[in-house]
Amino acid sequence: MDFNFKKLASDASGFFSRAKQLTEETFLKAEKTELDAHFENLLQRADKTEEHTKRLLSCLESYLQPNPTVRMEDVFYEKLELKKEGSRQNNLEHLGQAMQDGADEFGISTPYGSALNRVAQTEFKLGGAEREFLTNSANNTLLPIRRFLEGDMRTIQKERKILQGKRLDLDSCKNRLKKAKTLESQAVAEADLRVAQAEFDKQVEITKLLLEGIQTAHNNQLKCLRDFVEAQMNFYATAHQHMADLQRELNGVSSTGSNIIPQEEGHNGHFNSYTTSVENQSNENKRLDPGDMGTKQARVIMDYEAVSPQELSVRMNDILIVYRLPGLDPDFVMAEKGGKRGRVPLSFLEII
Repeated sequence: MDFNFKKLASDASGFFSRAKQLTEETFLKAEKTELDAHFENLLQRADKTEEHTKRLLSCLESYLQPNPTVRMEDVFYEKLELKKEGSRQNNLEHLGQAMQDGADEFGISTPYGSALNRVAQTEFKLGGAEREFLTNSANNTLLPIRRFLEGDMRTIQKERKILQGKRLDLDSCKNRLKKAKTLESQAVAEADLRVAQAEFDKQVEITKLLLEGIQTAHNNQLKCLRDFVEAQMNFYATAHQHMADLQRELNGVSSTGSNIIPQEEGHNGHFNSYTTSVENQSNENKRLDPGDMGTKQARVIMDYEAVSPQELSVRMNDILIVYRLPGLDPDFVMAEKGGKRGRVPLSFLEII
């Protein structure tokens, strides 16, 4: 192996010179070159950016994948550039599968089996929506932030270490010039000082450019955060819509199931038959005929959060003025409350 002994000796000499200078600065309070205030502010902002970005990345990873074992497995596959075969079911899909198995066991022709089947299908939809949300968040938010830490931030730290070494070389040359006693040694020390000063100034400019680029990184991460919020908003809006649809379907299953409950014969049977007919008649009176365009009062039976600007958020026991409009979805009615107007699902209301 070919060694460059001159370079090796020069590096060793520089290492011991820096170590000596750092020791004198630490214990003997030797003078050292100070950086300007603007540069110091850039360094502090870089440190804060790295600290908070690492914390943000850690929290995002924990949120998107709470299981640390799975996270380590993903890192393992990523480092080895391996591809997973198939995809693991998430919790919602596991729940949906358990309900689907129950529905198959009890039969979807029964009210309970039919309800299990409907809920299972909705859980599968929620699981798919969650998987899409996690994928989008990982690609559009998590990956860019990790690349910033592993790329730009690592380069900045590397250049800062080089700058620290150049600064120690510069101060070491200054000390040698102060201690020089002969003209010859002074001339050598002055030449070394000029070289060290030029290298230090060059490294300062390089590091400064990198530090000023952190503002661009902040702008890029702002876009990542917006993408994350949009993906999260779409996921929750989709989940809310699926659950609202499921609730309407289950209300239909419940009302259908109440008509097929077997009745006892005799006096009790006549009483149950009479009670069922009264309840059905009452429910029919509380429904709003699709062709009825009149204005009515309705009571809210469950809180509802609007998922679009055209809808109205209401709370349980609110009293609303409701009516239909031509072309409106039959599952919705127009509602007015406190001077505000918007659509509300009919399944959340009880006509007074």
